[in-house]
Amino acid sequence: MNVLILTCLFLPFVGILLITLLGSSEKKISVISSWTTYAMGLSKIALLALWANSGFVAHEFEWFTLYEHGSYQLPVLFYLDEISAAYLFAVWVIFSVIVRYCRNYLHREQGYKRFFITIFGFAFGLNMVVLSGSIDMLFAGWEIVGISSFLLIAFYRQRIQPVRNALRAYTVYRFCDIGLLLGAWMSHQLFHESDHFSNLSVLFEHNAPAPASYPALLLMSLLVFVAASGKSAQFPFCFWLPRAMEGPTPSSAIFYGALSVHLGVFLLLRTMPIWSYHILTCSILFMIGLLTVIIASLAEKTQSNIKGQVAYASITQVGFMFMELAFGLESLVLVHFLGNAFLRCYQLLVSPSIVAHAMRVEGAIDTNITAPNAALKARLPISIRDTLPEVLQNTLYVFALQEGNLELLVRSLLWSPLKRVGALINGINLWVKWLLAGLLVGTLLVLQQSNVIESHWLAIPLALAMMLASLSAFSQKHSFINTWNAVAASCLLAGASVWFLHPDAELDIILFASGIIPSWLLGAAVLLRLPKPEKFKNTPFAYRAMSETNPLMAAILFLSFLGLVGFPITPAFIGEDLLLYHASREFAWIAALIAVCFVINGIAAARIYLRICMGKPVEINV
Repeated sequence: MNVLILTCLFLPFVGILLITLLGSSEKKISVISSWTTYAMGLSKIALLALWANSGFVAHEFEWFTLYEHGSYQLPVLFYLDEISAAYLFAVWVIFSVIVRYCRNYLHREQGYKRFFITIFGFAFGLNMVVLSGSIDMLFAGWEIVGISSFLLIAFYRQRIQPVRNALRAYTVYRFCDIGLLLGAWMSHQLFHESDHFSNLSVLFEHNAPAPASYPALLLMSLLVFVAASGKSAQFPFCFWLPRAMEGPTPSSAIFYGALSVHLGVFLLLRTMPIWSYHILTCSILFMIGLLTVIIASLAEKTQSNIKGQVAYASITQVGFMFMELAFGLESLVLVHFLGNAFLRCYQLLVSPSIVAHAMRVEGAIDTNITAPNAALKARLPISIRDTLPEVLQNTLYVFALQEGNLELLVRSLLWSPLKRVGALINGINLWVKWLLAGLLVGTLLVLQQSNVIESHWLAIPLALAMMLASLSAFSQKHSFINTWNAVAASCLLAGASVWFLHPDAELDIILFASGIIPSWLLGAAVLLRLPKPEKFKNTPFAYRAMSETNPLMAAILFLSFLGLVGFPITPAFIGEDLLLYHASREFAWIAALIAVCFVINGIAAARIYLRICMGKPVEINV
């Protein structure tokens, strides 16, 4: 069974390598993707059959320990139970259908190879999430799924709107990563060596003492809700999912209709013992689902395209799943998930055919077949909206058309304040910044050498400088290289801050820096080779389309971007968790500040990558 788990996990990665190395034509890519999908299906069928033969007993498999230092351990852990089995079955069926569909649907598409590499990357990340045995492993797969979604939304990279919507979706993803980052940190702090998913239910048995205080469990529950709501487009993040439909129809089907949109439900199922421990957290989850159902069902009625209607229908059903989970109906949620995933996938895949058929019929009869005549309208059932006064009807319609102004609310509460602070920082002369920073650090060092203050107090100004650097990068609009350097400086200041807190964590900080510094230098080398801003007619932040003009440099920048934001391809991914782990031992608020900075840095770096590599060389941001 252990071998089959590894086979299921890594076969998509094998598909990526084969397509990259051997996929020189559509025919070869089609053959490789087909046979890889067949192998994935056989391995998953064998795994599920073997698991059923064992009596449906939950199976845990620890492959090896990725990193261990002192009391910190990061095992590569996998877990198979009825939850992961249901999701694994859905992934196999839907992914097989999508691959078969795309072989013809994307025929002669310019990004044919790029699409299949990305979709197999998504399958790899999804398998890692589904089979994860701890929140650390789940977070690694979560990041892979997020970056795959980011790339597929911007698949039509010559058009501005898909690129903008990709950044919008990634911004929500990245913000909600705070929940998983801090959730992983809290799981280490609260549960120690019992943070495996297989041990959570034992910790919360009725005859066992509570593993942590109620405020700590409440905070961790809220962090989980933030992560789940963002990934599944629940209140107040409902607005991003319909805009993510800018990608190809197959990617919309597998991501936002069937699988990715249900990962928030999966996270809630996995962490159910934590948040279901008290009625307050269950009530909060119920209200999130209820508000989502109300807003999404209203917004669905005003959508002018099929993809938007299916998107809001899927959001509504996931909202019902949140409500079912609040009542503890775990088995019902799994059945609901399977039904909704298969239905939305089918609806999105047939939507182009339905639109084309309707247009052909309308052209043949020279009339609009979608507008009901008076007799048909008289026979339609009266809705609740029709019984309201006309003023309220119009108000409700505008509310639904604007999607409850949720995007404006989130932007005004989260993004705008950060940008305003960052703009103030960027308005200060660079030499003044260095002078003030030097005076502050010098004063503190003198006080520390004079034994007036202890060395760990020096971590506070470094943590604040880290935050200021992140905000500066977040609001930077005139210089790619300054933004990139500010992101790198924020990461390095985070490591320095933790070093002053715990000098004994030197090896862990070096591990983190070993992923950040090469990524920073490699990306800076690419940015310094860009044409000067004056060649772009005073539009230094124009889209430059380097993916088309220089694919090699674009690929290097992409890898640098992943390394700088802590994607699980460099030691920085482990280092982020280590920094949070060490910072929380003295000042827990510094750990929270570090997590926020990592999120902001990811958004700022993603914006640089999109601006440089996407669009057309002549396009500008208007």
